[in-house]
Amino acid sequence: MLVIEGVLAGEKGPFDCPILLKVFGPSEPVARAQLEARMKADRLPLKKQGYATPKKPTKPIQPSSRKKLGFQSSQPSGSQTSSQAEPEPMPELSIQDFVQNSERFRPRDVQEIVEAWGVGEEALSKMPMADQPEGLVSTLLPYQRQGLKWMLEKENPTLPAVGSKDVVQLWKRSAQRQNVFQNVATNFSTSTPPKLARGGILADDMGLGKTLQVISVILQGGPGTTLIMAPVSVMSNWAQQIERHVKKENALKVLTYHGSNRKRMTHEQFSEYDVVITTYGTLSTEYLPRGTATAAKVPRKDGLFSMNWARIVLDEGHTIRNASTKSAVAACNLLATSRWVLTGTPIVNTIKDLYSMVKFLGISGGLERAELFNAVLTRPLALGDQNAELLLQSIMRTFCLRRKKDMSFVDLKLPELSEFVHRIPFRKDEREKYDALTSEAKGMVKDIQAGEGAKGLAGYRHLLEVLLRLRQVCCHWKLTGSRVTDLLAILEKDEVVALNKENIAALQVLLQLSIDSRDECSICLEELHNPVITACKHVFGRECIERTIELQHKCPMCRAELIDKDCLVHPAVEEKATVDEEIDVETKSSKTEALMSILKASRRDPKSKVVIFSQWTSFLDIIQRQLAEADMKYARIDGTMPAHVRDANMNALESDPETRILLASLSVASVGLNLVAADTVILADSWWAPAIEDQAVDRVHRLGQTRPCTVWRLVMEDSIEERVLEIQAEKRKLVGKAFQEKAKRGKETTTRMGDILKLLA
Repeated sequence: MLVIEGVLAGEKGPFDCPILLKVFGPSEPVARAQLEARMKADRLPLKKQGYATPKKPTKPIQPSSRKKLGFQSSQPSGSQTSSQAEPEPMPELSIQDFVQNSERFRPRDVQEIVEAWGVGEEALSKMPMADQPEGLVSTLLPYQRQGLKWMLEKENPTLPAVGSKDVVQLWKRSAQRQNVFQNVATNFSTSTPPKLARGGILADDMGLGKTLQVISVILQGGPGTTLIMAPVSVMSNWAQQIERHVKKENALKVLTYHGSNRKRMTHEQFSEYDVVITTYGTLSTEYLPRGTATAAKVPRKDGLFSMNWARIVLDEGHTIRNASTKSAVAACNLLATSRWVLTGTPIVNTIKDLYSMVKFLGISGGLERAELFNAVLTRPLALGDQNAELLLQSIMRTFCLRRKKDMSFVDLKLPELSEFVHRIPFRKDEREKYDALTSEAKGMVKDIQAGEGAKGLAGYRHLLEVLLRLRQVCCHWKLTGSRVTDLLAILEKDEVVALNKENIAALQVLLQLSIDSRDECSICLEELHNPVITACKHVFGRECIERTIELQHKCPMCRAELIDKDCLVHPAVEEKATVDEEIDVETKSSKTEALMSILKASRRDPKSKVVIFSQWTSFLDIIQRQLAEADMKYARIDGTMPAHVRDANMNALESDPETRILLASLSVASVGLNLVAADTVILADSWWAPAIEDQAVDRVHRLGQTRPCTVWRLVMEDSIEERVLEIQAEKRKLVGKAFQEKAKRGKETTTRMGDILKLLA
C-alpha cells in the first residue's frame, strides 16, 4: 500500500503550482524493490531518501551491573538461611544512614526537548518587563513581570509591515508581491491578511507562579470576561488565589460554573462576571450532551458556547493533548479573542501533543489540519529532517514560554533538592514469588515468539498481567491478589461475551489491566483516554469508539457488531479507601519496612513532614494500616475523595503539627496541588511516565518552600523496578519516544515486545 502526501513546494503562480509529493511505501525490502521497479517502468522515478529499516536486536539487552545498596531487611533475604530463629534487632537509623546507602538521582540533568527547541536562557533573561499591576496585592518577581509583558504582547500580535522581512507566526510577506502573505511551513499563499493566533503556551516549571501571571493579565489585558478551564480539584484554588492576590478595591467578580444543578446561563449573564471558572467535564457535557449524536452549531442561545470570551485559559492544558478527545474538540469550538494553555509538560509523550495545543490556539496557514501537521512536522522529524527541526523551533519560540526553576535569572532561592534511589533486597520468600512470576513471563514470551501458547490479544494480556504482578510483588505480596488468568479463561470461551454481571466484572478487570499497563487506544494510537472495553474484549478511548459506533456499528479490530454505546463497559468505580482487616501487619514486606524506617528517621526532625506517593491505592491501604499500628498520625488524598475532603486533608498536613504524613495517589499528584508544608517525598513505586513523578516532586519543591527537600525512590534490587528506571531515563531523553512513527493498525508490537524483553532482562 502507498501513502502519498503532497505539500506546496513554493509560491503558487498564475500558471504553475509547485508541489512536492512524498511517497511512503512498504518497509519490506522485496515488496519495496518491486514497487520501485514498477514505478520506474511507468516513468515515475523516485528520489530515494535512503532510510534503512531498523534492524532487529540479535540478543536481549542485559541489565547493567549494580553495586548492592539499600536497606537490609530484618527478615531473611535470598542469601540468608530461612532457619534463623529470630532476626537481630536493627539499630536506630538516621536519615544520613539512608543517604550513605542510596544512589543520588538527578532526573533533570537530561535536557528536555522543549528547552532544546525553545528560547535560550540568556535570551529569556533579557526579555522586557511589564510594570507592576496596580490592582495586585502581591509584588511580581522580575521573571513574572517578563512573563506578563510577553503575554500581553501575544494577545496583540501584528502582521509583518510592508517591506519587512520579519516572520510572524510563520507568515511573511512575499518577496515578489508585497500584498501577498506566504506561510513558511506550508507555502500556502493568500492576498487576504491571515488571522493571527492571540495567546500562547505558558509552560513554566510547576511552582513558578503561572496562576499569578494569568491573574495579572486579567487585570491588565482590558475589559471582558475570562473563562478558566481547570480540573475539579483545583477549581477552588483559582477562586482563592484571585481573592488573595487582587486588592479589594480592584476585586474581580468570580463565578464557579460547575455541577449538575448549575443554572444554564446566557452570554448576557456571563458578561456580568470578570472570571468564570469551570471544568473540562462541564465543557464536554455542554458541547455534546450524553445521548446526542452530533454537536449543535456555535454560538448557542445559552451555556459556555453562547459567549465570545475575552480569553480562555486551559489550566493543566496537557489535558487536551489528544486532539480526538471530547475535551479537546470542545475547547477548540469555544469562541474567544485570546487563548492560553498553562502546562508544566507541553510535550508528555510525542510531538503530536503539541498539535492539539497549537490547533486550540488558532494557528493558521495549514498546520491546524492534522494531515498537514504530520506531513510538515511529525514525519520529517521522525526522519531527522533539519528543516523540520528549525520549523518546530520557530513554533516553540513563537507560542511557548518556558522558564525552569534552576535558571539563574529566575532566582527563586528555592532550598536544595536532593533525590536518591534507595535499593532494597528481597527477602527469600519474596524472591521466590518474584522469580516464579519472572519464569512464567519469560516462558510466555518464548511461546509467543515461537508461535505457541495463547495467541494474539489473549497471549499479550496474559503477559501484561504477569508483568503487573511482578511490579506489585515488589511492593507487597498482598497486592497481587487473585490472578486474572482464571477470568481470562472464562472470557475466552466466547469471542463476544454476554454482558451479564459476572462477565462485566471480568471485563472490568481486563480493562483495569490495560489501564495499569499504560496501553494505547487501538483507534487513535494515543494513551488511553476515558478507557472502555467492548463485549468483544477490545479496549479503546471512549470518544474514539463512540464515534466509530455511530459511523459503522462494528468493532474496528474484529468487526463484531456493536449496536450502540450501551455495549461499552466502563472501569469499575473505585471504592472508598477502607482498611483491609485481612492484612497481617506482622507480615510486612521489605519495601514497607524500608519505608517505615525512613519515616522513623525523618521524625527525628520535629518540623519534617512527608508525602508518600503510590500508583496503587491498595498499597496506600497497606501503608495506612502500618502507620496506624505505629501510632503515626497521617492524612490521605486519592481519586475516590470529593474535592472538599481532599482540601480538608491537605489543610491538616499544613496546619496540624501532629499530622506529619500525607498518603497520596499519583493520579491526583498530576493536578495543581500545593504541598509545600512537606519537605520529604517518598515515591513508593515507579510510574512508567517520568513526567508524572516529576510533577509529584514539584508539588513539594516549589515557590513557597522554605526547607531543604529530599526525594526517596524505593526500588527493589535486581527487579523490574530497576528496568523501569532505565526506561524512564530513555523517556526523559526522547520525551516518550517523541519521533517514532507507529504502524497504521494496532500498536507497535515489535517495540512493545522489545520493551517487555528489556523489563525481563
